Amino acid sequence: QVQLVESGGGLVQPGGSLRLSCAFSGSDFSLYKMAWYRQAPGNQRELVAAGPSSRSTNYADSVKGRATISRDNAKKMVFLQMNSLKPEDTAVYYCKANSAVTSRDFWGQGTQVTVSS
Repeated sequence: QVQLVESGGGLVQPGGSLRLSCAFSGSDFSLYKMAWYRQAPGNQRELVAAGPSSRSTNYADSVKGRATISRDNAKKMVFLQMNSLKPEDTAVYYCKANSAVTSRDFWGQGTQVTVSS
């Protein structure tokens, strides 16, 4: 069974940076496509970044140039580096793993990011 645990959220001032981490537990991490989503109050959950992979790495237009997704297969970790944070980046950030074998999705519990002065 796959479990995902996010960490690294918190309160940050506009213009600041955060690095979110997602720890994957389970087997065959390399067979999972990883992504970060976020959900602000009253809004639908939206994709922030997906990848990275040799085929494609996708970013939401709202974070392009400010966000970088990376993964460490040896440590079974996925990261989201967010720079130049804006108040509109405030949301709960979720890590998602999608099995390339079964297409099943797994979600973490989320980590709160609040951008405010």
